[in-house]
Amino acid sequence: MDLRLAVYQLASAHALDAQQTRQLQEVAGFQREPARLAYWLPRGVAVLGAALLGMGLICWVAANWEDLGRMGRFALLQGVFAAACVGAFAVPKARIPLLLMALLAIGGLFAYFGQTYQTGADPWQLFALWAVLALPLCLVARSDVLWTPWMLVLATAAALWMQAHARHSWRIDSADLSIFVSGWLAVLLACAFVSPLLARWTGAGSWALRLGLVLATILITGAAVSALFGNEIESPYWAGLGLLAVAAVLLATRRYFDVFGLSAVALGINTLLVGGLTHVLFNGHGDGVGALAMLGLLAAVLLALTVQGILWRTRQEAA
Repeated sequence: MDLRLAVYQLASAHALDAQQTRQLQEVAGFQREPARLAYWLPRGVAVLGAALLGMGLICWVAANWEDLGRMGRFALLQGVFAAACVGAFAVPKARIPLLLMALLAIGGLFAYFGQTYQTGADPWQLFALWAVLALPLCLVARSDVLWTPWMLVLATAAALWMQAHARHSWRIDSADLSIFVSGWLAVLLACAFVSPLLARWTGAGSWALRLGLVLATILITGAAVSALFGNEIESPYWAGLGLLAVAAVLLATRRYFDVFGLSAVALGINTLLVGGLTHVLFNGHGDGVGALAMLGLLAAVLLALTVQGILWRTRQEAA
């Protein structure tokens, strides 16, 4: 029950006047500063300041880009990276926002290098190298402020790698199974790396893991659904469904429980199950209206059971 609502109901039940109600609110802690405000506010302002400084630098560079030579542009990008790293170790209080700026500078440097010299490398190689070189910065920072964008960079590298090596852009068959399973496992292993299991060494919090689970679910679900476009259900569909089921079981255990991640994975499982039912029902050449009604009913029942299961597991965890 909401504490604020309970206080107002208590004041109404006992006919308290305004002063007594105010005193009751003070006892309940409504007038006090939130306990974690002093911790998060300076850090949030520092991260926002670093982001604004970075955007200002980007605008300045864009306005004067044509006046800088090739070496001047490289020197500028490398100088930003070096200054951010030196400043992070010289000013410990500003370490996280400065390391975030250094992480972004790595991406900008590689992007300009590839654009200038036309190396012919695939885009996934740029993101993969970016993720590898940014890893030490994340380990030093020990904060989700860096682990979260790092997870986004790594998932992008995996997605581009799968797209570059798969034979088709929109339809997936069993010949592509090893490619997609490798990409999915790479993202899932990254999720395990930033999980609470290794938080003692990485310092990662919950948001990097949650973003990784959401991105992994999107990649797995999207590719597995594409395996339904043929006449037969291809093996990547079953592999994706199996991986999500294993992830859901792990996230439902007491040791690894996370309602956000479990909800994302459960949504992916529901999507695959409904997609599989759609393939079965509409490939049977039966009554289209009846199949559609049955599909809607089964999807609603599946969603209701999933929500009830997650709520039940959440109550168990809170008890």
